[in-house]
Amino acid sequence: MATSNPSVFLVTVNGQIDGANFPEYDNLYCKYCFVYGHDWAPTSGLEEGITQITCKGISSNKLIWNFPLETTFKSTNPSGWPQLVVSVYGPDVFGNDVVRGYGATHIPFTPGQHTRTIPMFVPEPTWRLQKFTSWLLGRRPEYTDPKVVAQGEGREVTRVRSQGFVTVSFHIMTKDMKKLGYDTGPSNPSSTQSYSPTSGWSTEEQPYNM
Repeated sequence: MATSNPSVFLVTVNGQIDGANFPEYDNLYCKYCFVYGHDWAPTSGLEEGITQITCKGISSNKLIWNFPLETTFKSTNPSGWPQLVVSVYGPDVFGNDVVRGYGATHIPFTPGQHTRTIPMFVPEPTWRLQKFTSWLLGRRPEYTDPKVVAQGEGREVTRVRSQGFVTVSFHIMTKDMKKLGYDTGPSNPSSTQSYSPTSGWSTEEQPYNM
């Protein structure tokens, strides 16, 4: 029986936004979205979402969300590989909802379990007077579209300040990439990558049922 050659490959992203570390702030929530190239398209799952508001524990400065991520993409080539964009928000001293950080990371290329710590940053006013009035009015500088964080165009003219970190866990599975000539296996020869001939999914750990 002849096997048909695939025309696309699939990348499944499972995982969670674990939490964040913002020493100066509390009662924060996180928005996320995926940014990808023209040859990519989502086939299942959610492209964007928003976590619950969380506060720090008594003995820890970490903010815990444990917010699930689950989506699958299809594409014909790796150009425009998906990125995860995260934006963190919380109240200022006047109770206004303001941005506390933007950040982005590429979805891991290699199948298996991965953890990424994303450095966050916020746009800064150019002048001190602008900084004071934005603080007073609760209108901090922010991007109208957070996806600009992943694109980079025009970013060189934006003044920013580093602030906080967000931790994300990924479980990546791919299908039919090798059949289309793309090898995303581990670079370490001692690391073994599993392949299921029945399903065609490639992962360092076999897929598990939720």
